[in-house]
Amino acid sequence: MKIIDAHLHFSNREGLKKTSREISQIDYSAKGLGKEFREGNVVAGVVMNTPGRDPYESFDHSMELALEDGTLDCLLSCVGVNPIELQKGSRELFIIEEELTKIWTTGIKIYAGYFHYYVYDPIYDPIYELAKKYKVPVAIHCGDTQSAQGLLKYSHPLTIDELAVNHPDLNFIICHLGVPWVMDTAELILKNPNVYADVSGLIAGNKEQVLRMKDTRLYVELIQQGLVYANRYDKILFGSDWPLVPIAPYVEFIKDIIPVEYHEDVFFNNALNVFPKMKYIIKSLDEQK
Repeated sequence: MKIIDAHLHFSNREGLKKTSREISQIDYSAKGLGKEFREGNVVAGVVMNTPGRDPYESFDHSMELALEDGTLDCLLSCVGVNPIELQKGSRELFIIEEELTKIWTTGIKIYAGYFHYYVYDPIYDPIYELAKKYKVPVAIHCGDTQSAQGLLKYSHPLTIDELAVNHPDLNFIICHLGVPWVMDTAELILKNPNVYADVSGLIAGNKEQVLRMKDTRLYVELIQQGLVYANRYDKILFGSDWPLVPIAPYVEFIKDIIPVEYHEDVFFNNALNVFPKMKYIIKSLDEQK
């Protein structure tokens, strides 16, 4: 079965490098990612870019990691948004629109919780208009934040409800299934036709830790309860949140959670439907074979 990883990270952010060394113990490079894609049968991926400036540390604006062996042609990206820079003037909006014109950009990413703004704050209105203009989805970090400086009231998935109602012609993706608020996320994807969710980032750790969580019944059931309640497997996307975990073991973890009859949708088809440029990437890769 071919797999699309609809949520991973690949930039020069120092925190991601540290995570790969100390938590997931993976090779954080183009070569390492390519190897993990092959082992996990992943044929394409969506990189969630981090904004150019951040209140806590300096991030890249681009997905172009300084690589010694070239780039991966199976990757698309979602451009990250910094609302603090948006507030300063039009330059940030210009940069984001410029990114949206690039052939590899297929969406927008908002880091709710890390930035202390509700997703329905008027500061984001120009971003949603850009998303409509370029016909791309908006992925939103929801749930727990890695940084203790994050504020959870801004990253609670229920904030997406007002957003979805106000913008019925725009698709939203709740990242990380909104963990720990899985049932809230389930209600949102059930109620709102324009709300999806990905299952990235449910674990951070190395192969042994992923396998251990795979056998942790109470945690697995927490995820499954939400999925069963919503019963909308056509709106669930696979994502790994690499480099938080090695990809192949995480694929097996998610396979155990998702009923087998929905594997093709969750691991492949749904990403084709949500990300507008993904069909062209898959077609191009197929033609190269």
